Amino acid sequence: MSNIDVTAKTYDLPWLARAMDWLAGDGAERAAGGLIQHLLLSLVGIGLFLMLWAAAASQIQTSLGQLPGPTQVWSQSVALWDEHREEHAREAAFNERIEQRVERAVASGASEEEIAKIRARSYTGAPTFVSQIWTSLVTVMVGFLLASLIAIPLGILCGMSAAVYAAMNPLIQIFKPVSPLAWLPLVTIIVSAVYVSDDPLMSKSFIISAMTVTLCCLWPTVINTTVGVATVDRDLMNVSRVLRLSWFKQTVKIILPSALPMIFTGLRLSLGIGWMVLIAAEMLAQNPGLGKFVWDEFQNGSSNSLARIMVAVFVIGFIGFALDRGMLMLQRRVSWDKTAVLR
Repeated sequence: MSNIDVTAKTYDLPWLARAMDWLAGDGAERAAGGLIQHLLLSLVGIGLFLMLWAAAASQIQTSLGQLPGPTQVWSQSVALWDEHREEHAREAAFNERIEQRVERAVASGASEEEIAKIRARSYTGAPTFVSQIWTSLVTVMVGFLLASLIAIPLGILCGMSAAVYAAMNPLIQIFKPVSPLAWLPLVTIIVSAVYVSDDPLMSKSFIISAMTVTLCCLWPTVINTTVGVATVDRDLMNVSRVLRLSWFKQTVKIILPSALPMIFTGLRLSLGIGWMVLIAAEMLAQNPGLGKFVWDEFQNGSSNSLARIMVAVFVIGFIGFALDRGMLMLQRRVSWDKTAVLR
């Protein structure tokens, strides 16, 4: 299998696999037909969506003016990127001025304390749209990793022990449907009371958003891991008993590989839920991120606000898709069954 074939399979790109079959002459007519059909259907779907969007936008008037169409949204996405580059240039110029001041202070024989005060000055410009994307990604990954570290061991215990499952299931069913809007005030109050520091490592708003994501994306992983472990083939468990494997070896060698597909199903669901929850949490906690960007633009109410909000909506959707594809790639990497069909 060539590197391109591996890439096509890993990244779930069927059109690339068909293109390589076509070029290699392996069923050229069938591969070419599949490739053209796949690309044409994708282009037709995108084209119809853009046409319907443009037609509908021209007929809708809002308090901020006409609903932006594809052209206006694209122009605002370019404008947001230009603003990011300009802000980055200003930050670089500021840091360069600080370094020059430090050099002059060193040359004049200033004390280390005075030099440290100069270096302590940081750039205070407003976060850009691109930088807020990065902030949201960091926040959701922190919350998701914390949830996974709790949910996977708990799911394994629930799946292996009927007693643990009976004890935990009522709590899981009670907390699973709780909205992030209900968790957020509680998390805010608790974090504000517990996380008290004169020199905090992380901002309270970041911790509040991450903890809200953790609480909301625990449950799919717990439930799917429990089901995956509980449905491990009994023959495999009997083999482990015959071999007298320890509890740890039985878990690592038998249970985890067998339950891996269900575990990753839960992880993918949890990551998708966490990404959705994060936007609402950032809006209310006012933690810099895509949610806060959307809320600020809504409050701003300028003629470009609607188009910028729609840019954020598309970015949120594309990132959610990319996160899901990333989890799928990771599952293919660690799964023992390389022939399994994963979507």
